[in-house]
Amino acid sequence: MKNIVIALALGFFTFGQAQTFTEQDTLRGSITPERSWWDLNYYHLDIDVNPDNKFISGSNTIRYKVLEPHQVLQVDLQSPLQIQKVTQDGQELEITHNGNAHFIQLEKQQKLGEFNEIIVTYSGHPKEAVRAPWDGGFSWKKDENGKDFVATSCQGLGASVWWPNKDHMYDEVDSMLISVKVPKGLMNVSNGRLRKINKETNTYHWFVSNPINNYGVNVNIGDYVHFGEMYDGEKGDLDMDYYVLNYNLEKARKHFKDAPKMMEAFENWFGPYPFYEDSFKLVEVPYLGMEHQSSVTYGNQYLKGYLGRDLSGSGWGLKFDFIIIHEAGHEWFANNITYKDAADMWVHEGFTCYSESLFLDYHYGTEAANAYVQGIRKNIKNDRPIIGIYDVNHEGSGDMYYKGSNILHTLRQVVNDDDKWRMILRGLNKEFYHKTVTTDQIEHYISVQMKRDLRPFFNQYLRTTKIPVFEYTINGKKLMYRYANAVEGFTLPLRIYINEKPMWLEPTTTWQKQKIKGDLKTITLDPNFYMDSKPN
Repeated sequence: MKNIVIALALGFFTFGQAQTFTEQDTLRGSITPERSWWDLNYYHLDIDVNPDNKFISGSNTIRYKVLEPHQVLQVDLQSPLQIQKVTQDGQELEITHNGNAHFIQLEKQQKLGEFNEIIVTYSGHPKEAVRAPWDGGFSWKKDENGKDFVATSCQGLGASVWWPNKDHMYDEVDSMLISVKVPKGLMNVSNGRLRKINKETNTYHWFVSNPINNYGVNVNIGDYVHFGEMYDGEKGDLDMDYYVLNYNLEKARKHFKDAPKMMEAFENWFGPYPFYEDSFKLVEVPYLGMEHQSSVTYGNQYLKGYLGRDLSGSGWGLKFDFIIIHEAGHEWFANNITYKDAADMWVHEGFTCYSESLFLDYHYGTEAANAYVQGIRKNIKNDRPIIGIYDVNHEGSGDMYYKGSNILHTLRQVVNDDDKWRMILRGLNKEFYHKTVTTDQIEHYISVQMKRDLRPFFNQYLRTTKIPVFEYTINGKKLMYRYANAVEGFTLPLRIYINEKPMWLEPTTTWQKQKIKGDLKTITLDPNFYMDSKPN
C-alpha cells in the first residue's frame, strides 16, 4: 500500500557494543508519516474485561484533527490482541498489518482542519504481566478472599499492549472517556472522574478532562471500598479519593495520611497539582505501583520506605511511603511535563526521584534531604548514558533515577538560593503545563533561569558516564585546581571547605590558582555536589 513507512533495521554503536533495532522499533518509536498528519483530540475506550478467561474485547473511538491531507493512518496494537475491523462514518476500512503497527486506508477525503473519527474494534488475550510494572500488560490476580484483582501497567512497553491507540508520547489526547464492563460484585477504577455506573451491565464510565499520555491510562478491577478527603490546595478544593481492598480499609485510612503531606510539599515546590478537574486518586493494585494520571496505583504493602527498605541507607527513607511519594510526584514530572521520546525518560524519573528529597526537605529540613540524596548515590552504576537512543523507543540507563536526582541536587547548590530554585521548579511546570517536551527544552529553560550556559554540564552528566573530578594541589599558600575527567567546556561553581570554612571556586578544565590566607590544613569537597575530588 502507498505511503506506508518502511524502515530498515538500524544499528547503533554504544560503548563498544552494537545495539541493533528493528523495523518494529522504528514504527513504534518514531513520528512516522502515518502519525504526523493528524492530531489526537478524543478517545472513547469501551471494553469488557473477562478475568475468568483473561480476555478483553471492545473498541476505541479515535477522534482527530486533520493537520494536512493524507489518506493512511497508523494505529498501534500489540499481538496477541487483534483488530476485528476499523470503521469511519459506518464504512469498514481496509487495513494493512505490519507487526504491531496497523495502517488504515481512509476512504473519506481528509480535509485540512476537519475533525474526523475512526472506531477500532478489537479483542483477544492481552499480554500477561510477568513482573509488573517492569514487565507490563495485564496482572490477573486474586485477593485474599479469592476475588479477582486485576490491573494494567505498560510504561515503556506501550499502551498498545492492551488497547489500540496512537502509541507515541509526542501526541497526547485532549480528553478521554474510559468505559469498562466488569463482573458483578467488582468495581473498576480508571483515570479522571466517575461519570456514571450502568448497574445493569456493571459498566463504569470514567472521564478524563485533561490531556493524558497513553501509558498513564489504566484499568483497576477489584472488590474495592472507597474513602476520601477534601484538600485545600493552591487552586482551591481538591478531591483526594482512595480505593482499597475492603479488608485493608482501616490500614489504608492510617497509612494514606502521607498523601495530603505529599500534596502540600509538592504544591510548594512544583506549583499547583496539574489535574484538579480530574481529582487525585490512590488505587490499590496487585503490583508495586505506577504513576497513572489522576489514578496513581499503589502496592507497597502499607509499609514505609520501598517495601520496608530505605533506598538511601540514611534512615530518612523510612519516614515516608516510597510509592505514595514517588508515584504521585510523577503527576508533575511525567503526567504534566511529559517526554516526547523515550530516550528522554530521565525528565520523568530524574525529577521524580529528586522529589523524594524535596518531600523530606519540606517536612524534615534540608539536612534530611541532603542525607537522602547523598545516600541514594551508592545506587548509581554509570554503566551507560542517561539519554537513550531517539526514534526507536529506547530509554537510557537506569541511572536516570539516582543520578538524575543528584544532577538536580547539584544544580540546587549552584543556584545557592532555595527561593530561586523553587521558582525554577515551579516555572518548569508552568512553562510546560500539559505539554510534551525534549531534554533540550528542559536544559534551555534551566540555563536561562540560572543565566548560565549549562550545555557542557548536561552533556557531561546526561550524555557520558564520566563523573567530573575536582583535582587540586597545594603549593605553599596557593591552591591550584581544575576539573579533570570532564567534557570540553565543562565549568561549574563549586563549594569547597578549606580548614572547614566554605569557599566558592569556579574551576574549568584549565589549571587555576587561588591564594589562601593562613595554613592550608584540610580541603574537602561539599558532598552535595555530585563529583569526585583528587589531590594531585
